[in-house]
Amino acid sequence: MERRKFIQSTALGAGLTCLSPFELFAGINGEKYSELKKHKITKVERLKHDYHWPRHVGKNALKNNHGQYKSDEVFKLHTDQGAIGWALGRNQLSNEELFQLEDKLVSELISPENGMRQDLSPLLDLVLHDLMGVILDKPVYQLLGAKGTKSTPIYSGMICFDEMEPENNPAGIDKILENCQWDIDYGYRQLKVKIGRSKKWYPHAAGLKKDIEIVKQIHKNFPDIGLLVDSNDGYTLQDTIDFLKGIDDIPLVWVEEPFRENYEDGKKLRQWMDKNGFKDTLYADGEARTDHDLCMKMGKEGIMNTYLPDIRSFGFTRWRHLMPQLKSYNMLASPHTFGSMLKTHYVTHLAAALGNVITIEGVTCISDDIDYGGYKIENGKIQVSDAPGFGMKLLIE
Repeated sequence: MERRKFIQSTALGAGLTCLSPFELFAGINGEKYSELKKHKITKVERLKHDYHWPRHVGKNALKNNHGQYKSDEVFKLHTDQGAIGWALGRNQLSNEELFQLEDKLVSELISPENGMRQDLSPLLDLVLHDLMGVILDKPVYQLLGAKGTKSTPIYSGMICFDEMEPENNPAGIDKILENCQWDIDYGYRQLKVKIGRSKKWYPHAAGLKKDIEIVKQIHKNFPDIGLLVDSNDGYTLQDTIDFLKGIDDIPLVWVEEPFRENYEDGKKLRQWMDKNGFKDTLYADGEARTDHDLCMKMGKEGIMNTYLPDIRSFGFTRWRHLMPQLKSYNMLASPHTFGSMLKTHYVTHLAAALGNVITIEGVTCISDDIDYGGYKIENGKIQVSDAPGFGMKLLIE
């Protein structure tokens, strides 16, 4: 290296080491977005909001009744220029981690090119993306490149073991069919059916038989509706094969969490499916307690076809850096959203921004505390909002 260039580069390096990590991030990133440098976060809030699902939601393979009426935490950020961003939070984030955002310039925290600073908690990712979009007056998906499509297939993720309820007078399969009809009338053209009754709630043989019967009845009554199944790690490899044999030739979009992901059983399942009429059925996993390296190994080898980490805990920044790797493996994405329609709407932006999202988990919610914005479900697809940020409004103070 020439002496003058060496002196210049080392001087620059020495200068940068005098900056805090926040200042360093602001200096390196977002130079095109001077507006982010004008906004300093002056107030940080954590608030509770109430919401409910349109009906009582029953058991799955591992969990008891999910109920109907819920509350959850949101984070809300205010800047000295009057901008407000908010998004779903989580009580696992400490006050120290959350309130460190106070007195920081937004440009020190996030940029359209690189997303959020990666040394911050992923639980701050959503709220910072919303605030950035509000300040720059653009929907999040446009800030991330708008390389996907604005309409993405959506499925209802709320078909549980509702034949078992109420406990003192179980409604039977007709209740599940009634719930399917409600979701179809709402606009869904895909339904995810929870299976795995033999894990906790039925004797083994009876539970597997009931899983098969219910999927067959749903397909018989709604033959034009796409079906996904999810056993929440409640099956073994043999249970999964027996279930697939039992439903005969009913087409499935995917088999989700058949068992706790492991290489050997996953490989055997994929090979069996390929040879026995389920070659086009995806194997989807990685939702919870994820062994990321294992899932990537299985994806690279064509065993696992769709990756499911939750959008709230994984965050947009990690997804945007991961998506090229998934594409190189021909591996699809569908971030987990169950519990909140906020998460469903966040994923529409990920799909519109980056593509490669095969379908989105729909969670229908009603709330006096939130205006869920201009997201429309038509003909089985959900349309992303074009409003700034995530395009939703928090109606509580």
